[in-house]
Amino acid sequence: MAQILKLEPKNTNHCFGCGAANPAGMKLAFELDFESRRTRGSFVIGPNYAGGGGFAHGGIIAVVLDEAMGKLSRLTDEKAVTAEMAIEYKRPIAIDQRILVQGWQEEEKGRNRFRVAEIYDQQGNLLARGKGRFVVVNQEHFASVQR
Repeated sequence: MAQILKLEPKNTNHCFGCGAANPAGMKLAFELDFESRRTRGSFVIGPNYAGGGGFAHGGIIAVVLDEAMGKLSRLTDEKAVTAEMAIEYKRPIAIDQRILVQGWQEEEKGRNRFRVAEIYDQQGNLLARGKGRFVVVNQEHFASVQR
């Protein structure tokens, strides 16, 4: 049986993408599948994150893809930050349509983690793809960064 970890927004987390403590945040929840080594989520973007024409803002799509890739660090209990990300916007995403997102890691080189995330509609059409390079950092890194 596959081990699935539910990654729900936490009340102490102010992250715009996945924290529950940010009133303007998206509060995205994911499942982490240890067997397939993938993250998965299902969302409706909603009107608060609209761009033009009733479609999701491109920056919001980037947030969803970044979160799906970033959560993969939980598979190995390491902390990694986004260093680079490229996005292909394939089709507009309506703010009232349910989307499915999944992320996975393709390669590891030293501290670099090369990851991919894709957003699909419920019919299986690819709407957006993100490719990112994440860099593993130690816990002290977060404490040492001035706020």
